[in-house]
Amino acid sequence: MPSTFQKPPRWIPVLAWVIAILIFFPIFWMALTSFKTETEAISTPPSLFFVPTMENYTDVIDRSNYARFVWNSIAVSFGSTLLALAFAIPAAYAMAFFPTKRTPSTLLWMLSTKMMPPVGVLIPMYLLFKTLGLLDTVTGLLIIYTLINLPIVVWMLYTYFKDVPGEILEAGRVDGANPMQELFLLLLPLAVPGIASTGLLSVILSWNEAFWSLNLTSSQGAPLTAFIASFSSPQGLFWAKLSAASLMAIAPILVVGWMSQRQLVSGLTFGAVK
Repeated sequence: MPSTFQKPPRWIPVLAWVIAILIFFPIFWMALTSFKTETEAISTPPSLFFVPTMENYTDVIDRSNYARFVWNSIAVSFGSTLLALAFAIPAAYAMAFFPTKRTPSTLLWMLSTKMMPPVGVLIPMYLLFKTLGLLDTVTGLLIIYTLINLPIVVWMLYTYFKDVPGEILEAGRVDGANPMQELFLLLLPLAVPGIASTGLLSVILSWNEAFWSLNLTSSQGAPLTAFIASFSSPQGLFWAKLSAASLMAIAPILVVGWMSQRQLVSGLTFGAVK
């Protein structure tokens, strides 16, 4: 039987490359600028040929404790992801396999919380954190990042769990599995790709979150997003140093994303885009 698969038109791969280059170009230009002097960074037209320098990276490291900002970002991003998964997995399991008439409205309500501008609750959150002594702490960011990512994590896990055949869990119940055994011994091993991609997305969202880190931290609990913002001063923007700081901030998450890309694609094809 002849195959019915048809090759896509030649312009589709070309278009994909054009889009990829356009997406990657700001990162490339930022990396290029980070090796220029401040004069070369603001020159018009931009200088494409220059002598690379490492002084921007030296100035960035000498100006602040880069390692502390990195550790804060790692602790907040991975810690909030683990907390979000701990709450979201049982919630998504219950809504996927034991739905009630309120399940759709609950999911919609959770998603609607992401539509509210964060600045609308900034003042009450700031006062609450001040009262509880959570300002400028990693613990405070850990809590707020968990809360803001929880709806997305629940939604994604719910979608993945719905793709798991219910007959497998029913067979486990017939064999005497209780809900905890059903969840941890049957469902989670089947949904590992979906859980991994959800966790990776949550880490990326937490790593890039800037609004709350800039408003709820100053020094001790500040992650890399606050580290980047520190290079904007009343004297102006130091583009070369800002580019160096930005490249140093995104480098760890770029490495994690590159190493996890196969797992992420596997997780997305598991259920998110079906």
